[in-house]
Amino acid sequence: MDKDEILKKSREAREDEGTVYAENRGRRYGVMGFCTVFIVILIFNLVTRQNNFVPYSMFFAYLAAEALGRYQITRQKALLTATVLGTFSSVCFLACHILDVLHIGQ
Repeated sequence: MDKDEILKKSREAREDEGTVYAENRGRRYGVMGFCTVFIVILIFNLVTRQNNFVPYSMFFAYLAAEALGRYQITRQKALLTATVLGTFSSVCFLACHILDVLHIGQ
């Protein structure tokens, strides 16, 4: 393969490696920020004796969505299991929050 062929294939490619790298790096920092805030909220709620239904619901929804995206590419059964369990957990914690706010069952 000569230089012109490589340049031609690079121009025809749909994704730019630099853009993909930047997106992945940004996503990695986003996950670290999300987890940091999640932990701070959990600690704050424990200290102030509040429930953690909402942060857990958000965390498991994120976990399920990420696992689903990875499952669609790799078809690993463990990722499908994580998607199903994460979705179930998220819905359960969200239901607990709604029931708590509406004072149902108290």
